[in-house]
Amino acid sequence: MTLAAPIVKKDASASKAWLRALEMTAKIEDAQQRTFPAVVEELGARFGNAPALIGPHRSYSHAQLAARANRVARWALAENIQKGDVVCILMPNCPDYLALWLGITRIGAIAALLNTHLKGEALAHCVKVAAPRHIITAPELADALGEQEAQLWWQGEAFDMLLDTFSGEPLEAKEQRAVTLNDRALLIYTSGTTGLPKAAHVSHRRVMSWTHWFAGMTGARHDDRLYNCLPMYHSVGGVVASGAVLLAGGAVILREKFSARAFWGDVADSGATIFQYIGELCRYLLASESEVPAHQLRLAVGNGLSGDVWEAFQQRFAVPQILEFYAATEGNFSLYNAEGKPGAIGRIPPFLAHRFPTAIVKFDAAADIPARGPDGLCVPVTRGETGEAIGRIAGGAARFEGYTDAAASEKKILRDVFASGDAWVRSGDLMRQDAQGFFYFVDRIGDTFRWKGENVATTEVAAAVAGAPGVKAANIYGVAVPGHGGKAGMAALEVEPGFDLDGFRAHIAIRLPAYARPIFLRVVDSLAITETFKQKKQGLAQDGFNPYASGDLLYADCGQGYVPLDEALYARISSGLMRL
Repeated sequence: MTLAAPIVKKDASASKAWLRALEMTAKIEDAQQRTFPAVVEELGARFGNAPALIGPHRSYSHAQLAARANRVARWALAENIQKGDVVCILMPNCPDYLALWLGITRIGAIAALLNTHLKGEALAHCVKVAAPRHIITAPELADALGEQEAQLWWQGEAFDMLLDTFSGEPLEAKEQRAVTLNDRALLIYTSGTTGLPKAAHVSHRRVMSWTHWFAGMTGARHDDRLYNCLPMYHSVGGVVASGAVLLAGGAVILREKFSARAFWGDVADSGATIFQYIGELCRYLLASESEVPAHQLRLAVGNGLSGDVWEAFQQRFAVPQILEFYAATEGNFSLYNAEGKPGAIGRIPPFLAHRFPTAIVKFDAAADIPARGPDGLCVPVTRGETGEAIGRIAGGAARFEGYTDAAASEKKILRDVFASGDAWVRSGDLMRQDAQGFFYFVDRIGDTFRWKGENVATTEVAAAVAGAPGVKAANIYGVAVPGHGGKAGMAALEVEPGFDLDGFRAHIAIRLPAYARPIFLRVVDSLAITETFKQKKQGLAQDGFNPYASGDLLYADCGQGYVPLDEALYARISSGLMRL
């Protein structure tokens, strides 16, 4: 079915959003001991029986959430958990997830939010860097943990009964610890798309700033219901978006995972007014043939929504407003596209430039670092030119809190950028900025590769390839070829029956310059993705164009069209004698 979405006129509403965000965050620094767990207790008193967290099997009102967090805090005190101690949480999405980290951080301990999809070495690494005294885990996830020195607690009936032995009343003065905005609250892990995940420090100040700023930008209201099917161990799903709606007295509808088939029916039945997206989630919904019932959504908020999906998604599903934003857990600047400009990840109004000092600098793809001029300083790009986005380290929102790994933290910092002694945080993302000041995501550093003396952005190639007839999904990456500098483009494709190689080649020939067209194709049954719908490239890139590495069909375009990449052709290319 096709529904017409109303056009949202942007300038006035965008200005209101920025002003609301400023108002919401203006007084945070005035009360150094007013942390988010303390705010949740205030919300419990203010909104009482109004719904706060709505799960399939358990729900909490605002008063019940505050009481549950207080029970968790008293459990932590009874276990002699000290300020600065770490408690790991390994659980699927559920109302208790939020209650647990609220209670743990209320008494000055740190909650480490573990990725429920990790196993083996990656999970062991995440636990090790956190060095926890306690781990709270769902029984079905316990096997992945293996042997642990930390004390394990099983989420379930027995733990519920234990928590219920503690009072849910507000903490008495003798029970409270001296916890301030400067203290660490959470450890949140990077995705680990390359290498092992890193644990980013998140202070109470950051939690307060994130939630209050987001509440202002979204215009969160007491009658809002946020539909959240994204992992709560990530900063946006588990902290920012959920906390923002709670601040307004609204409710969060929690689902353990995303289902394209059930999504729209669940959104309609639950009365959701906001939903939080990742770009690929929207692409999946757009490709789905599911019927779309009438719904009450007023806003979709998230990141990674590409321009080729944006308008079609908004029109088909009658979503009045889309708020795209850009941020990173460890980053020190954020961008918001409050104007709703399709394809842009946001902008920084001039009156907020001091709050989010941000720049884009020329990037040396060969050296994999920002380029330096003759004076040794970094070189700003011109409008429309691609470079790495960086944020200056300063006070307030522009602080950099780093990782548990000091060396990784230092590697993230770029020094002597525009003046001797200044310091900026590298985003690791290539961006460009248009004449109106809107930022556009181009690629992750490491995904962009160089071929025939030109930089190739995998996202731009993917956008062209995804529109080819018969292509269901595409993952673009570069592979080394003996005898050639740089890396040649390769596309792993999910295709429909009857996929036509000649038609594919003709499609990309009119959309991409010769150097950006994939030399190699790999036809796969399905493309691996992370739990937040990011494509996994590392394994594909490691396999390269080697037909021995997998049972998938491989093709190569040596100048006359795509042909099967068999062992003989592989040998000729690998010898370095065949030029591509």
